Amino acid sequence: MKLIPTLRQLQYLVAVADHRHFGRAADSCFVTQSTLSSGIQDLESVLDCRLIERGTRRQVMLTPLGEDIVERARALLRDAEALADVAESGRRPLAGRLRLGVIPTIGPYFLPRVLPAVREAYPDLKLYLREDQTARLIDGLHGGRLDCGVLATPYDIGDLSSLDLGVDHLLVAMPAQHPLAARTRIAPADLETEDMLMLEDGHCLREHSLDACSGHPLKANEAVQATSLGTLVQMVANGLGITLIPEMAVPTEAYQGSGVIARRFDLPEPSRGIALVWRSSSPRKKEFELLAEVLRTHLSGG
Repeated sequence: MKLIPTLRQLQYLVAVADHRHFGRAADSCFVTQSTLSSGIQDLESVLDCRLIERGTRRQVMLTPLGEDIVERARALLRDAEALADVAESGRRPLAGRLRLGVIPTIGPYFLPRVLPAVREAYPDLKLYLREDQTARLIDGLHGGRLDCGVLATPYDIGDLSSLDLGVDHLLVAMPAQHPLAARTRIAPADLETEDMLMLEDGHCLREHSLDACSGHPLKANEAVQATSLGTLVQMVANGLGITLIPEMAVPTEAYQGSGVIARRFDLPEPSRGIALVWRSSSPRKKEFELLAEVLRTHLSGG
């Protein structure tokens, strides 16, 4: 019978590929460095090939064949995890580990009000959260590092599956003393001459903001960009310009006394969609549908 690698050996190899460092790879696998090194040597012996270049202390390098085997190992490990997930979900829905990605313009504002309900409904669920920009979350889904994600749409999610959770309107955030603050509704044309502050490239809210006023181009201040919505609103409070802010963030970022006023647009109000996404090949579709029910209820009720 042909010798085949163990899943543990493949996990060690993938960890080395991810961290490019034996010590950090061992830590991520919760084993000693000697155990990890021995496991990879056993793997090379089983496969009868060299997977890792040795002799350099600065960075671990994989051989070309090693790089190819790492990608195949990732697929095998994803399938093994899916097998365990199928068994777990068959016994108890939404129990065990679930790795959820969320973008920075949703996570701090939506999750605090919905997670208590998720814990109450599914007390055996161990939810691990990852906050990152949309493109990197999608990459994490495809790479098997995440199980599902909460994203803002429209966004090209490729072959991922999705469920709509609801709509989040975009409002105009301005300094409390701004002339437009006296109005109850803002027309898109009113913003054409304003300095519009934006998040840096990579944040989908930037694109949604630029698309919000169709036919009325916004004058984005490219010299001043923020890395987070909180920083963006602080710039507004300091009189550097105005911005668009998701409605779910208003209670946190544009509260009374913050120096920032949020005003709604004239109808029809611009908005972004909120969706739960996952790999189409995932066996946990039914569980994601259950999770979406809870998320949808608290998004619409927020």
